[in-house]
Amino acid sequence: MSMNNYTNPFMTTISAFKMDGLGNDFLIIDRRVNNVQLSKEKIIELADRKKIGFDQIIFIEKEEDNQTPILIFNSDGNEVAACGNGTRCIGYLLGKEKNLKNILLKTTERSLDTEIVGNLMVKVNMGKPLFNWKQIPLANELNTEDLRIEIKDSNNNIFNEGFALNVGNPHLIFFVKNCFDFNLRELGPKLEHHKFFPEQCNVTLAQIIDKKNIAVNVWERGAGLTKACGTAACATAVAGFKKNLTDRNCNIKFKEGILNIQFDENENIYMTGPVSEIKNIEVNI
Repeated sequence: MSMNNYTNPFMTTISAFKMDGLGNDFLIIDRRVNNVQLSKEKIIELADRKKIGFDQIIFIEKEEDNQTPILIFNSDGNEVAACGNGTRCIGYLLGKEKNLKNILLKTTERSLDTEIVGNLMVKVNMGKPLFNWKQIPLANELNTEDLRIEIKDSNNNIFNEGFALNVGNPHLIFFVKNCFDFNLRELGPKLEHHKFFPEQCNVTLAQIIDKKNIAVNVWERGAGLTKACGTAACATAVAGFKKNLTDRNCNIKFKEGILNIQFDENENIYMTGPVSEIKNIEVNI
């Protein structure tokens, strides 16, 4: 599945892959053979839904110490350190290529062990969440489990009591009665770029259904409204457990399906969910 057909550095067409997890979609470029370089402007151009369109672009790098490094960029062209759904997709793609169930990936911040557990089903150990305000990071020391952010939407709903944590990237979660009663397209940018978050943040409105189920509405840093976000699912499940709203094993419900999150007693987060089939495409660069 590697891009062996791309050998001329002056070619403008390369082979790549498209995959998604619950509608959260990715352009995947294999750089193990050829070091394809894309500018920020080119990433933004390709991310346009009138072009190829994607939430994130992921580059597969050459294996190092039995780990395959991946680099992840949001559709705004900025690099990020984590992408849960993307990690599962890459684990599936490489697992099928190598005929292995387990693939160890390496992001800029952590190693992630992925496992194909069924037909188009992948489980990944996302590691441990970070709760310290410096690790999230926040601009200054605040109560991360009761973050007071006074922002009103057009219906005069005031948001406070936010829960902030890092699961490879910064997240802000609000537990609300109905997560789709709010205009997240309006609120998302305000919260993403709030002064409390020097590196911006992902924003989730979470609705508790019962101890084992949460519905969510997610604004993703650098990508906007998204059909699904794996790290948001992880962050929401952890926040729900920490606030004694849910169990350690919890289903996070997106519009197109469910991610199961297990937050074990050692504080490791395990995410299990579906991935799409692998689609081979040609990309003009």
